[in-house]
Amino acid sequence: MEKFSVEGTAQTPTIKWDPYKGILEINGSSIMENAINFYKPLMDFLENYISDPKAETTVNIQFDYFDIDSSKCILAVFKKLESIKKFGGKVLINWFYKDEDMLEAGEDYKIIIDLPFKMIAK
Repeated sequence: MEKFSVEGTAQTPTIKWDPYKGILEINGSSIMENAINFYKPLMDFLENYISDPKAETTVNIQFDYFDIDSSKCILAVFKKLESIKKFGGKVLINWFYKDEDMLEAGEDYKIIIDLPFKMIAK
């Protein structure tokens, strides 16, 4: 496995994935025309990781804003991470938020996904 990173722009988030430490960080805005294409490389890296994960995987998320297409991709990332439990791994989602909209979005994901979410005000 190798590390994966994407430098963010005004419309795309920064993504840093270190499979050796089991840490995924996503932050910034996600408002793009083709979110599926943007998130696909991350999904591919996670696919390789889930069969042999670290004992604990930490996911740090801090979005300023994301659109509906991105929200579907974020959900797909969480669902992929959820499957780590099948291989005996643990996953913790740290959801950092600056406003009520992002708090509410994190709480919505928390209801849908069977992973522990920690809501952290910034």
